Amino acid sequence: MNNKNTTKVLRLVQAAMVAALYIVLTFIANELGLASQAIQVRFSEALTILPYFTPAAVPGLFIGCLLSNILTGCALPDIIFGSLATLIGAIFTYKLRKFKWLAPVPPIIANAVIVPFVLLYAYGIRPLWFSFITVTIGEIISCGVLGMLFLFALEKRRDKIFPTSF
Repeated sequence: MNNKNTTKVLRLVQAAMVAALYIVLTFIANELGLASQAIQVRFSEALTILPYFTPAAVPGLFIGCLLSNILTGCALPDIIFGSLATLIGAIFTYKLRKFKWLAPVPPIIANAVIVPFVLLYAYGIRPLWFSFITVTIGEIISCGVLGMLFLFALEKRRDKIFPTSF
């Protein structure tokens, strides 16, 4: 297998691992009751910093979120638009990868803007302004605090965890 094929396989495996981790962490947060309160803290959202390290995280996060939303019984608008919010956040995290401190900002913004409308139209949660506040707080905790802690922990072993060449 040549280097180009090896890179493709590596990225596919990384994407699959990110998706699987996202699903497992979502189920753990659900079991602990952290994903059903006014301020939702999904451990899986800490993974949204991974596009800072590898482009493979972008599809991995999207697929992980999509499958998590399906498997946890979310409403169809949540499955679609919640997953798209994660995809948008992941794409922009990858685009801003040169700026470490901005890694959690795109998923925080994408979810803070999109998810309150999902909560309103899919689940009837009102008032909308309160959802903007609670979703933003939850994303700051999940992506901003936990995500950045995760980023700094991974950065120490970046070359071993996210190899770019063989």
